Parts: sequence; structure tokens; C-alpha cells
Amino acid sequence: MKPTKPLAIAAFAALSCSLPLVAPAKADPINWTSPTLIDARASMFFPGPNYLTFQHFDKLFATRTVAAGPTVWQLPSDPQQITGPFQFDNEQYELDGFLEQTRTNALLVIKNGSIVHEQYRNSMTPTTRHTVFSMSKSVIATLIGIAREEGAIGSLSDEVTDYLPAMKGSAYENVTLEDLLRMRSGVNWEERYEFGSDTQLTEVHDNALVAYQYRWCDYAAGAEPLHSPGEHFNYSTLDTSVLGCVLAKATGTTVADYMAEKLWQPAGMEQPGYWIMDGPESVGDEFYGAGFNATLRDLGRFGLMMLNNGQANGRQVVPAAWVHESTVPSAGYEPTEPGESLGYQYQWWTLADSNAYSAIGLFNQFIYIDPDRQVVIVKLSYTDNPLGWEEPTIHFFKQVAEQF
Repeated sequence: MKPTKPLAIAAFAALSCSLPLVAPAKADPINWTSPTLIDARASMFFPGPNYLTFQHFDKLFATRTVAAGPTVWQLPSDPQQITGPFQFDNEQYELDGFLEQTRTNALLVIKNGSIVHEQYRNSMTPTTRHTVFSMSKSVIATLIGIAREEGAIGSLSDEVTDYLPAMKGSAYENVTLEDLLRMRSGVNWEERYEFGSDTQLTEVHDNALVAYQYRWCDYAAGAEPLHSPGEHFNYSTLDTSVLGCVLAKATGTTVADYMAEKLWQPAGMEQPGYWIMDGPESVGDEFYGAGFNATLRDLGRFGLMMLNNGQANGRQVVPAAWVHESTVPSAGYEPTEPGESLGYQYQWWTLADSNAYSAIGLFNQFIYIDPDRQVVIVKLSYTDNPLGWEEPTIHFFKQVAEQF
């Protein structure tokens, strides 16, 4: 006797055979200038939901992907305990308390090439790509070093207008690439994070990133001078935006594609990264000054590559000379004021009385690199305010590094 189907299954099978086939629904192309998305981008910093917003910028912005390759740089694991207390806001906390007080989404510690601590919080996972804000500047500088080594960029003494003739007549005429790397363009720019105010930063943020009305480099082409190039340090996302436009012009491709080919894939990054854009794909550029997003581990790999003098996944990805040139303060560029702890080299922050250096982004994003202790620490956060916790966080990194 043949086995019989249960009645319900037989009935469903008969019904399904009689149903017409329905093609899967197709989503309309995203309208990145819809009022809903413009409002969402305007609200992306709001405390509270920003723990989640910072994990999903690809839902708010047009993006360009930095493709990963087939070979992953495997990082061994050697879990070790991190013990406190750690001080914050005049209180003492153990590790979990410190991470909560400093609004941390994820923490990674690498020692001697092995992951000794990896912690995800607030729904973040190993595949979540988190915004890094101005840590993007250190990425752009690294790509400039690769492009110079390959000859796409001739020299740091080259001027912006050698690559971007449209900048002739602007404040960026006579500014060299080294001036941009050191934030010494002399251009009139105020980097004040008071969104909703009438500052220059707010003006470009609102029109380029939020409303998609023009590009960052469009604004730069109309900038005015304030100081002579090379003389005065002024931290400027506008300078890095111009540096990114130079890189794209020099290499003849998008920065995202160049980064995938020359850095992300050779270094063996595990997941694709992405850049948010300052306009739809047809007209926008990557937001070079603060728009990169990646996973915790891949940011750790980036830091470890720098620690290893540009070597990653068994390859020399970044010239060793460039790693030194961009992260070790030149004479006259280290901190000089009493109590000043941070200096600036080529889009990397340097630390007084230390060989350690760091990529730093708004809202407490960090890649901290300590060559003496062979330690890399990545911290991704969602603080209430853009600035203010840099010093206690760096002190925390020093404490952690000293434990190993």
C-alpha cells in the first residue's frame, strides 16, 4: 500500500497548483532627497536613538561600497580579562560601567596581533558597520600615501590646483597637499559643532549632507583665505574634503573603488565598508572628511596594519615610510602649550610624551595605536555631545594597554 498524504497537506498542494504565479514585488529606486530622508539626516545626531543611527547610516544616505576581497586576514583570539577601576566624571568604574558611562557600542583590544578583548553592546554585532566620523580623515591620508608611492600623486609639495583647476581663484590656490594633510591651508573655516546654528560647518552640513543641494568641494571652490598657507593650524573637515577630491582626480576613479583595490582587499578586510555621500550617486562625492563606515574588527585590522608599519595579511599594503611620516610629529608640530596632550601630523592625532597616536572621530570614535606596547584599541560610541570625553578615553586606553 502506498503512503497517503495528510489531508491538510494534500489540500494545500492542490490549492497551490491552482494559484497563479505572482512576480516578487520590486522596490522603487530610493529618492534620497525625499522630505522624510532629509528630516532623518537632520536628526541623525539626536541623543538616545543615535546609538542605533550610528549603526545604520546606509539607511539615511546614498553610499558607495568599499568591496572586500576573497582572502580574509585572520586574527587569532587570546581572550584576557581587563580589570579596573577606570575613572570617569570623578567616579570609579569597572569595565562594563565605564563602557556604559561613555556610551560605548563596541570595544576591541588587540595585543601582539591577537584579539584579547572583543565586546559588542546595544544590538551591535560583528557584521554591523558603524560610522567612524573623522577617523575617515586618517583613512584618506593613508590612501594619499599609497597614491604618492604609486606615482598618481607626484609630491606633497604639489598644489591643490595641479589636480583641481576649478580651485583657481579660491582660497585653495597656492595651498599644497602637505598643507591640507596638516590642516594648515589658511582657509577661513570654523569647525564648530553647533548644529542648528549659523556656523560655516552647519551651513555645509545642512546643504551638502542633509539636503543634498551641493557638494563639499563646491563650497570649497568659493572659500576665502584667512592666513597664509602653512602657517596656522586650523582643524578643518573642509580641508580633508578637498584632499579627497584631489585623490579622486589623481587616481581617475572614485575613492571607494580606489580604497577597495589598494587597501581594503589587499589588507584582507573581512566585510565591505562604505562611504556615505554628499549627494545622490549621479552627482555626489564620498563624504571624505567624516563619512566612512566599517565593522569593529576591520577597523582593528586597519589599526594593526598601521602598527605593523603598513603590513597586513602578509603584504606591504601601505609604504612603511608613509606610516612613520604621517604619525610621528615633525619638529614644530608636536604639542607645545602647557597641558596640551594632542598634536597633529598627517590627519592622525599624536600624543605628547608617547609614541602612541590615534584616529579620532566625533562622538567618541577611536582607533588608538601604541607601538611600544604593541596594542591597538578600537572604541565606537554614541555620546550625547560631539566632543568632550577625549582625555578620559585616552587615559582609559593607556590603562588598558599597560595591563598587557
